[in-house]
Amino acid sequence: MVEATEPIPTYSLDKKPRRKDLGPDEVLCSYCPAKCCCYFALPIDEPESWEEFEYIRWYLLHERATVFIEEDSWYLLVHNRCKHLGNDNLCGIYATRPQVCRDYTTKNCEYDDQWVYDHYWETPEQVEEYAEAVLGPRKGDDFRSPRPKTGK
Repeated sequence: MVEATEPIPTYSLDKKPRRKDLGPDEVLCSYCPAKCCCYFALPIDEPESWEEFEYIRWYLLHERATVFIEEDSWYLLVHNRCKHLGNDNLCGIYATRPQVCRDYTTKNCEYDDQWVYDHYWETPEQVEEYAEAVLGPRKGDDFRSPRPKTGK
């Protein structure tokens, strides 16, 4: 049996301090599992036709991709940990981090676990169902496999 030389950080809601309880010298990121560094979300156009919904379905055929709507804006979410995030969940290139990281603050970050999306899709089938509700039934072939035929 191999012993770990460093403990793996664990985070528990009952041990995680509230923002307002942090001391003046404490850094919020020290208590967080670095959610903001484990994905990126890109704005996408709202699909308005079956053809445009096909692109959304295509995104979701890829691993670690989801799509969500927040405040009437659509996003492609790619779940992918930053390669410079250390085992301590802190930035390994903090002094030279990209501008998007510099612009991001902890003021409204996800630390408090209170994020809810208007809509959230993980599978192409979920998007197909949503598109049917918004656009009506698709003309032509269905993307679903046909039902198995039963023998008599």
